[in-house]
Amino acid sequence: MAATKDSRDGTERARPRDLLIAAACGVFVALMVGLSYASVPLYTWFCRATGFGGTTQVSTAAPGEVLARTLTVRFDANVLGGLPWRFEPKQNAMQVHIGEVATAFYTIADESGRETAGVASYNVSPPTTGAYFEKINCFCFTEQRLQPNEKREIAVVFYVDPSLVKDAEHDGLNTITLSYTFYPARAPTAPVAASAASEPGGRL
Repeated sequence: MAATKDSRDGTERARPRDLLIAAACGVFVALMVGLSYASVPLYTWFCRATGFGGTTQVSTAAPGEVLARTLTVRFDANVLGGLPWRFEPKQNAMQVHIGEVATAFYTIADESGRETAGVASYNVSPPTTGAYFEKINCFCFTEQRLQPNEKREIAVVFYVDPSLVKDAEHDGLNTITLSYTFYPARAPTAPVAASAASEPGGRL
């Protein structure tokens, strides 16, 4: 009888502990799922804030100071497979003063004979210069959509932040390469009503 009572007491004591462990496991799983969803925007924010991996910065105005020191900025253009575009810089390189606002032009051309859309990703090299490369305006901020065989000129407005000269790591720097890669934009999902209307006999 005593043994039965002891086992019952042990079971009752173990039940809150099991519930606590189960709850802790549930919280841990939920936390991991939440972090997995947040990891991409957090990583993007981190790259933009620090210039990690050559991610450039975004500015809204000129720095107000132009230095005598100059740098060569080279321009690189790439297109991922699946996007039938010709994409190239109108100038391979330019000399700019640190702090000087400059504008560089690229051209994009659709070679498919159908409407296409692309989005550009970008970085600079050496990667450590990403924290000092400021873009005021850039075609990479918006989706680019081209009509069949359309050719378009697009621009990037940028400057190199004067604070770069205070970074001893870049004392010998003389060239920065700005690289863009266009990749196909995901086609928007057509509304159900619009899809029905496009079918034979379809009605809105």
